[in-house]
Amino acid sequence: MRFALVDANNFYVSCERLFAPQLEGRPVVILSNNDGCAVSRSAEAKALKIGMGTPYFQWQKLAKQQGVVVLSSNYALYGELSARMMRLLGSLSAAQEIYSIDESFLHIPVSGKEALHWGSAVRHRVRKELGLPVCVGMGPSKTLAKLCNHWAKKGRVAEGVCDWDSIPDNQKVQWLQDTPIDAVWGIGRQLGESLRRQNIQQIAEFLRADPVAIRQRYGVVLARTQQELQGISCLQLEQIPQKRQHIQCSRSFGQAVESLTDLEESLSVHTQRCAAKLRQDGQKAQGVQIQIRRSPHRGRYYSGVAFRPLANPSNHYQDLWQAVKAALAEAYRPGVRYIKSGILLSALQDVNMPETQSLFTPEDDAATPGDTQKKALADVLTLLQKRYGKAAPGFGVAGLRAERAWAMRAGNRSPRYLNAWSDIPVVRAG
Repeated sequence: MRFALVDANNFYVSCERLFAPQLEGRPVVILSNNDGCAVSRSAEAKALKIGMGTPYFQWQKLAKQQGVVVLSSNYALYGELSARMMRLLGSLSAAQEIYSIDESFLHIPVSGKEALHWGSAVRHRVRKELGLPVCVGMGPSKTLAKLCNHWAKKGRVAEGVCDWDSIPDNQKVQWLQDTPIDAVWGIGRQLGESLRRQNIQQIAEFLRADPVAIRQRYGVVLARTQQELQGISCLQLEQIPQKRQHIQCSRSFGQAVESLTDLEESLSVHTQRCAAKLRQDGQKAQGVQIQIRRSPHRGRYYSGVAFRPLANPSNHYQDLWQAVKAALAEAYRPGVRYIKSGILLSALQDVNMPETQSLFTPEDDAATPGDTQKKALADVLTLLQKRYGKAAPGFGVAGLRAERAWAMRAGNRSPRYLNAWSDIPVVRAG
């Protein structure tokens, strides 16, 4: 069995260019939440040395001088195009693992020299049917497929398709010798620095390292990575996503807030989103942790954190919100200018897991008819949100459309081309 990794090129930028072709050939940068940092860059922007994750204010002057197009993130657009790309890729192979919003592992359904032709066909189908450019890496292991994809994106092969088995041996040796160790999947900057201190600079040196010493010093995960780079497949496709161990939702505010009401509004929105994720995953939470914090760069830092267990596991907004409000009352400190709030749901369990009622739970709260009514209300709200958008109906302040002081900044967001009737592009002929 051999693996392929299909990865979209500069995904967020490519999504924007799909509906704004005038951006082709121009430097384009997509910013993170609140227009903070660069999270996606076109090749032209990378050539200007605009670094990934670099705060916007540090290169804002350069952007004006060089005519860089700077856009706010449009996650609704990216999510919809990602879903379409994953559906298309899933139809091209019998086995698929969706690895991230723009990456998918596939089993290669052909053998030998046909693999290169199949990879080119995949690339052509995605470009033709969705308008998105992708690169395809292929190999006997997932790590080698990822490495080949990296080489394809660096332009080491023609047509954006790189197959490990089709690379001449002398070429493999050369590329392994000049590719830095932290280009390997799973070896980030910190681990890469540690390996460099052991005189392991390039992938070739990592492959020559003593496997016993690697295992003893860094553990079984890195030892497995070394085997994968040697062509020994240790990682299989995870076709069924594992259920989450926790669910988190947090946002930075567009401007700092002080009032308890503003914090309650933001946490209410987070609670509704977390409850929806719980129901979607078929899980319940047993505990809620909230965090509100001040900027570490402005005055004395403060981070308020509080936890509340639930009397009974639940995925209903009403139950979670009571715990969130109680935790907020503990964490809130008047006079602090907060810049971020968040919720973490923990101790998740399957909805079908038998429950043991707490001895201290009042009899009325443990009654099942209440759960039935809450579920019915949540189902109705889910249907309404699918039709009118997430911000239309909701619990309490979560459903109001009015702009809030704490709302996220997105000063240059493109239209919701695929998610709103009012934003659908209009084509005129004649």
